[in-house]
Amino acid sequence: MITVLLATRNRARILKDVLTCFCDLLPPESGWKFVVVNNGSTDETSQVLASFVDRLPLHTAFEPRVGKNYALNAGLDLVEGDLAVFTDDDVFPHADWLVQLRRAAEMNPSYSIFGGQILPRWQAPPAPWTRWIDLGPIFTITDPLLGEGPLSPDLYLTAVQGPNMAVRTSIFRSGLRFDPYIGPSGPNYPMGSESELILRLRRQGDKAWYVQGAIVEHLVRQDQLDKSWAFKRAIRFGRGLHRLCHKGLFPDVKLWGGVPRHLLRDIPKEALLMAGAWVLCRPDIVFRARWRLNVLWGKAIEARIVAREQRNHAKSAASDERLSPES
Repeated sequence: MITVLLATRNRARILKDVLTCFCDLLPPESGWKFVVVNNGSTDETSQVLASFVDRLPLHTAFEPRVGKNYALNAGLDLVEGDLAVFTDDDVFPHADWLVQLRRAAEMNPSYSIFGGQILPRWQAPPAPWTRWIDLGPIFTITDPLLGEGPLSPDLYLTAVQGPNMAVRTSIFRSGLRFDPYIGPSGPNYPMGSESELILRLRRQGDKAWYVQGAIVEHLVRQDQLDKSWAFKRAIRFGRGLHRLCHKGLFPDVKLWGGVPRHLLRDIPKEALLMAGAWVLCRPDIVFRARWRLNVLWGKAIEARIVAREQRNHAKSAASDERLSPES
């Protein structure tokens, strides 16, 4: 059996369209279960979910703590079968999505991670700037040139992403869970909800397979085609990169005052490049430089947050040691 798991928060209108699309899925031979975790929604999400109980193999849960990974961890308690499939509440799967993932899992028993193709589903015509930059980290879509087969470790993050990934449930039975300190949890957060988990699995030697025929479409809303939204996304992306680095999932970097030293060099460099492109009236170069600058700025923001967390942890540990009866 396959269990599909997603978390949702205050997206009742989109969720209704997504669940309608799920009704058209071809069921895999082993059957499937659908778990949706309501992450503290205050809109009509509960009513929307209730309206699909008779149309889908739907099981719901409620997680009041705001944070996608809190919700996913709550949903993992309801997972059944040998394969957990993860997606998002703004994703529209093709009809044979689960059949393709089931086939790949059965044909590749030595692989425990599976990523599928993610296409953009444009709510409005793409803005000109979408031609100037890699859209993967902006809209969470995969490289259209990726082909079916095993993934090298350097491709895990770009080919296995939250809207379309599957993990063998045996991994979660060992106690592994998502890190609640990374990923969506309000308007400002470090990106990397599922990436952090995938990197941990990569470090322990789990292998990943790309399933080209397992296709979903990730909604790109009209408001996400505004440049200001993209630049805010860049900051969240940068924050996530530093958070992953801090956890040792990327090579360590030298710090100065809690901030990676290279940022003190790279931030002014990108700012000068952006200013030069502005003078030359090159909007494409300006946009790319601004994106990179905001990614760097996000890394610097998260570095200070991590440093503060470390100081608070050290103070707490020292206080506990003083209060210990053995001290």
